[in-house]
This record gives sequence, C-alpha cells and structure tokens, in this order.
Amino acid sequence: MNQAAPHATAAQALVTFIRDSIPLAHTMGLELGSYDGETLVLNCPLAPNVNDKGCAFGGSLTSLMTLACWGVVELALRQRGEDCDVYVGESTVRYLDPVWGDFQAEAQRAETASWETFFATLSARNRARIAVTCQVPGEGGKPAATLEAQFVAKRRKAAAE
Repeated sequence: MNQAAPHATAAQALVTFIRDSIPLAHTMGLELGSYDGETLVLNCPLAPNVNDKGCAFGGSLTSLMTLACWGVVELALRQRGEDCDVYVGESTVRYLDPVWGDFQAEAQRAETASWETFFATLSARNRARIAVTCQVPGEGGKPAATLEAQFVAKRRKAAAE
C-alpha cells in the first residue's frame, strides 16, 4: 500500500477545510501540493496574488507560509486524534527575492523542535508550543521568502481525569 496516500488524503481534507473556512485562502487560490507526513507543500497561482509590480504580493507569501506552518501542526494533531485550537504565537518573515510566477510554500517542524516533546507537554499541560519553518522556493533553488514561527496548540477540552 502507498504510505503517502493516507497523508495526502488528510492533507487534502485540511486544505478543503482551510478554503471553506478562511475566505482569503479561497481567494488566493490555495491548493495542496503534497504532504509526506513531515513536509506540507501548499501552492498558489500568481494571478490573484499579484502586486502593482507584477510579482507576488508579500502579504500573499506570508499568508501562504503561515497557513502551511499552521497546517503542519494541525495535521500532526489530527493524526494523533488531538482536538486543539492552533495559533501562531510569533513569526519572523524574510523576503529575499521577488516571485514572478505561481508559488508554493514548503513547511515542516524546525530541526530544533521535537514532536515527542510537543505531545508530552500537551499531555501534561493541555497546551504546547512548537517551532515550524517554511520557505517559498525561488530561482536557482534559493529561497525567495522564509518564515520561522512558534505555534501554540491548546486542547479544546481537557482530557478526562
């Protein structure tokens, strides 16, 4: 059986939820690129995200990267059956090069972060933080934009005691 299929199905359901729940994501033309259980790739066409210079609007780049990072955390929670609200706690964005065509954001847990620690903290405190990183690939394999963020998950209902 193809191991990517369950991940892709879960990711597609999440993208549908995002598009249905966040009007901006629908307007941006958000689509699933791929999800392998670790890295979530979201795509957007340039046309609805263009600025006055003809390249991708910085706000669209940031929105897509934020949604991709949020999605990585949300998918990890859903995979483990956790019912949480997920929020961006803080983020840093760098714009490194203009994007002149359709674009994507590639998000994953930061190398210094641990899902094991995140879920242990969530179990103990009903809330936890995790660092997530994202990039918009640019020309020549260099990032056109990057985002580093801390996301917070809070259980909607405390576990039964």
